[in-house]
Amino acid sequence: MPAANFLKYARQNTPRYTSYPTAPHFHEGINHGVFPEWLASLNPAAAGSLYIHIPYCREMCWYCGCSTRATQKTGPVAAYTETLLTEIDLAANCFKGRAQLAHIHFGGGTPTILTDEQFSAIMDRIRKRFTITATAEIAIEIDPRIFTATKAAHLARNGVNRASLGVQTFDAGVQARINRVQPADQVENCVRNLRAAGINDISFDLLYGLPGQTLASCRDTVTAALAMRPDRLSVFGYAHVPHLKRHQKLIRDEDLPGPEARIEQALAIADAAHDAGLIPVGIDHYAQPQDGMGRSLASGQLRRNFQGYTTDQSEFLLGLGASAISRTPEGYAQNTADVGNWSKAITAGRLATSRGIELSADDHLRGAVIERLMCDLEVDIGRMEQAHEMRLDLPDLSDLEADNIIQRDGARITIAEPCRMLARIVAARFDSRLYRNAAARHSLSV
Repeated sequence: MPAANFLKYARQNTPRYTSYPTAPHFHEGINHGVFPEWLASLNPAAAGSLYIHIPYCREMCWYCGCSTRATQKTGPVAAYTETLLTEIDLAANCFKGRAQLAHIHFGGGTPTILTDEQFSAIMDRIRKRFTITATAEIAIEIDPRIFTATKAAHLARNGVNRASLGVQTFDAGVQARINRVQPADQVENCVRNLRAAGINDISFDLLYGLPGQTLASCRDTVTAALAMRPDRLSVFGYAHVPHLKRHQKLIRDEDLPGPEARIEQALAIADAAHDAGLIPVGIDHYAQPQDGMGRSLASGQLRRNFQGYTTDQSEFLLGLGASAISRTPEGYAQNTADVGNWSKAITAGRLATSRGIELSADDHLRGAVIERLMCDLEVDIGRMEQAHEMRLDLPDLSDLEADNIIQRDGARITIAEPCRMLARIVAARFDSRLYRNAAARHSLSV
């Protein structure tokens, strides 16, 4: 398609569609009185997933959009861990039976800020209250700057088998502008320690659109990253939302690449990943063909949740910790993001659910359509309607078809391969709630 048309769509703001409905539509009607009933209705024999949120870092990276805070003290993390152990018990008590877990993911923040003893205590409590399946993926996000060989060995002893490293960029000048100084040899040493401990499934997070970032620095970063042979790359466009994240005000608007430069950077990383033999997954992931994500894509079983693209086929996702989001067939439920209020709720003997949304039949259908578009870049509307036993009011897609972003073949809609990065634009057409919340503000589509 003409570059001008691509740019016209790429500079539009759309949700990331890690859920449908998206988080701006959550409301306080879903609370600690509702969510336990949802958990009680689940079949504990159907394996689920567990997400543990650790909202602490040693220092704040200025680009960060996560729910986290910086601390150099050990007390807050220790207190948080003790409350988290209680929350595990409270959540487990809601199930009618001993629930199984096929995926466990530690995110943050920086989960590796936990001491070895704290991490072991959490894993021991999970094993005490849940059954972890023999083939479960246990993943953790890592800050290479505070990682050691001893830490790697301890994680492995606790069953961790996948690590996600926050690389972002290897450009020293850009690192200084985002307050994350992290030389390449530090990351390489982290990878070496993980593999020596037997943790061989390794993902890298990269960012484009950062302050001072150039096309050349993106190419240099992805080349250096690929030389370390990660199984997956997660490549995200920096979302500049200082109205939501005050620390991002430390990044000057005038230092940010424009929409054209962002597109060039994203495409350069995609080309490098392709040349290295990785296959594109959705809009922003790349995987080795033999990796589980590559196999899920090939078999049509790729999924998308709040951790992004995933191989997770679980019936439910239980989110624990401040700000964590859960999903059951009934809907989404989110814990309060304020650590103090989260702790008060758990200490009082109740879950800290503060908002969420119950899913209607229309939400289920639209969510399934959006997920397939985001994962497979195509969807058979007729098949979706049949599976959900209801009709879908189709949006106007004529402009997308005229601009060659999509092709139509009867009820099948396919996003053109050169336009895979615009999948959020296509998905947004099926979002009947998108403009109901005037206060919702979203990031650039590319």
